[in-house]
Amino acid sequence: MRRGEPFSTLLIVIVAAFEAMIEPHVPFQNARLTMQLYRVKSKNLNVLAEFEKSKRKDAASFVVIGHVDHGKSTLMGRLLYDLKVIDQRSIDKLRKEATNIGKSSFALAWVMDSTSEERERGVTVDIATNYFETEKTKFTILDAPGHRDFIPNMIAGASQADFAVLVIDASTNSFESGLRGQTKEHALLVRSMGVQRLIIAVNKMDLAGWSQDRFIEIEQQMSAFLTSAGFQAKNITFIPCAGLTGENIVRKVTKDKMPWYTGHTLVEELEGSEPAKRAIEQPLRLSIADVFRGGITNPLSVSGRVDAGSLQVGEQIIAMPSGEKAHIKGIEVDQEPAEWAVAGQIATLHLTGIDEAHLRIGDIICSSANPIKNTKAFTTKLLAFEHVMPMYVDVHRGRLHVPGKITQMLAVLDKSSGEVTKKKPRVVQPGSVARVRVELETAIPLEAPGRIVLRNQGQTVAAGLLESAE
Repeated sequence: MRRGEPFSTLLIVIVAAFEAMIEPHVPFQNARLTMQLYRVKSKNLNVLAEFEKSKRKDAASFVVIGHVDHGKSTLMGRLLYDLKVIDQRSIDKLRKEATNIGKSSFALAWVMDSTSEERERGVTVDIATNYFETEKTKFTILDAPGHRDFIPNMIAGASQADFAVLVIDASTNSFESGLRGQTKEHALLVRSMGVQRLIIAVNKMDLAGWSQDRFIEIEQQMSAFLTSAGFQAKNITFIPCAGLTGENIVRKVTKDKMPWYTGHTLVEELEGSEPAKRAIEQPLRLSIADVFRGGITNPLSVSGRVDAGSLQVGEQIIAMPSGEKAHIKGIEVDQEPAEWAVAGQIATLHLTGIDEAHLRIGDIICSSANPIKNTKAFTTKLLAFEHVMPMYVDVHRGRLHVPGKITQMLAVLDKSSGEVTKKKPRVVQPGSVARVRVELETAIPLEAPGRIVLRNQGQTVAAGLLESAE
């Protein structure tokens, strides 16, 4: 063992030696040779050329957002069931388990809500991930929690998404209570995180009698709010549906129920969404969403969205903010082994040569030749959700969040032109755009034009775009 090699290296050597003892026909010639088990030589592929040649289906990820109890998980469970991603046997098992605790209507939601806490409480707590394919596109579902206690997890989901599906409960008083709750906050957050395309699934239309008047009422109110929040009307689509019964999700609703609607089903609208532009030619940036151990052959793995650039098996990478280097032993994309991954994909990397202590959720994987810099202060142009003033805040970037403080109020800006309208304001009013300076307690990897969210005492105060990092 060389000084500085992680314990995982020693563990693999010991296991390999043990296997050689109990299976003499497997020669243990040298511990270093066994390292090829976990350190793979790069093929030096031209990943951009490989990507062009592959002619793969378009890949897209979308985050499912909305107020608590508006049916997000049930809607996605129904979509997966109707597309045959989940079989009847699995649904019957979930239905039996749900009935045993008096929650029979939660069976479809449990396709996405898999933990005991989520099932007992009846709410999504963390980001639930699932996959499905249509004729043209491979989709990743990021089912985000609606409850206000789990907004940081919702922010993490939005940071990995190409577009969003906002679920609204159309039943009496539910839409209105959602507007007073998380419906608006979620929409503002995904817009602030760079999401431009929004599909509004007007859910539980069966409980609203498939009423055209109710659908139009919701469409008008939400359109007015969303366009004022910065969404373009051409990027907003409303789909009436019923998650529990499955109408207008994969199969069209019958004309006798909804004769006034001639538009798409939810799946047709998802498939019709233009794929996001990939920043493939930029330096590698992968935001770590999870760190886990997979066993002896894959002792340490990370997963997350490739925000920019590309990577391949055998490549050396660097994890920031620790600055520790590692090698990529293996890659999985859509739960399948792959030689490479590119911007826009959610990938799992099996790493060697690094200790788990140097990898945390929210860290950034970069190419060792062009790493992101750590910063303790930055200037941001932000949209204020609440009154903003010099104050302590939690700074969120994807899954990462650290304490900080707004130390300088530099200017209020015109929303459309970005021109300074007032210098050094004392307070910025909700709905205004401002430039402020933020200082952090600890240095984290940030660079312009990254997107951040500022929260204070459980409330989202503002969201913004980094202009410069120090």
